[in-house]
Amino acid sequence: MALARISIQVDEEAAKAYTEVSPQERQKIECLLRLRLQDLTLGPRRSLTVVMDEIGRQAEARGLTPERLESLLDGERCF
Repeated sequence: MALARISIQVDEEAAKAYTEVSPQERQKIECLLRLRLQDLTLGPRRSLTVVMDEIGRQAEARGLTPERLESLLDGERCF
């Protein structure tokens, strides 16, 4: 499979973490991102509401509180 380069915006913390890992770890991260992107774009289409609900559940399970979300949204642009 031929590879093509794309760029995405991430927060500074994610960018810093990515640049500080070993080349082998970067390859693993890139592989996981490719698979996730394929899953999101080639998988069965889900409504935006379903996707947002899933993201919300995952964020909550990882400890994101309404207060933290508010703080993130007030302090940073997400796009």
